[in-house]
Amino acid sequence: MKGILGTKVGMTQVFTKNGKLIPVTVISVEPNVVTQIKTVETDGYNAIQLGTIDVKEKNSNKAKIGHTKKANTSPKRFLREIRGVNPADYTLGQVIAADIFQAGEIVDVSGVSKGKGFQGVIKRWNQSRGPMGHGSQYHRGVGSLGTMLPMHVLKGKKLPGHMGNVATTIQNLEVVAVDMDENVILIKGNVPGPKKSLVMIRTSVKKGEKVNDTEELITYVEELVEEKSALEEVNEEAQAETEEVKTEE
Repeated sequence: MKGILGTKVGMTQVFTKNGKLIPVTVISVEPNVVTQIKTVETDGYNAIQLGTIDVKEKNSNKAKIGHTKKANTSPKRFLREIRGVNPADYTLGQVIAADIFQAGEIVDVSGVSKGKGFQGVIKRWNQSRGPMGHGSQYHRGVGSLGTMLPMHVLKGKKLPGHMGNVATTIQNLEVVAVDMDENVILIKGNVPGPKKSLVMIRTSVKKGEKVNDTEELITYVEELVEEKSALEEVNEEAQAETEEVKTEE
């Protein structure tokens, strides 16, 4: 088990050299610092605590400053635990970068889903609407609330209420690419949460350390090099033709 904290940037798409389009979510990964190591002997379970995104000391408090100083680092905005790791593989103050994952790995991504406010049962629970005729008097209502015998609303009845803004995990997503120059990880599909929200990327619980075969992606640098080489070939052919015309004259 391994993991890292990042910030959701948004979605885009990449292309493989075989012409396949892959929708991806871009996750910006600033260096993570191991701020605490927990073991079975001291805490009852194995885990590491990761911190990311620096915060000025004037905007922090003494407890947070003292906690991060043990790891010889500055206060962090986000601190999260990852359980199930081997504490022997980490040291206090160790810096973890985006290259902890590689293309093709299967991961679970956790975050807080988008808040959608107060919603009715059709949007919140995917219930069907009633007849839309003018005389039905029932279009988007909740339906029957109580049965004959209890004469009250039963527990668990799906009613209107607050939707979203809950901790969510999407499992078995694939890492498409890791760009160390831009410090981003591209993950196939969508991940929970709005833009600029914190997400946690961990090794898949169900798939483990499985790595899928990946296809080579097209990059803008490669395209520019190919265009440049094509233009050079065209220029060389044009020069050769002009030289032949001159020699004939």
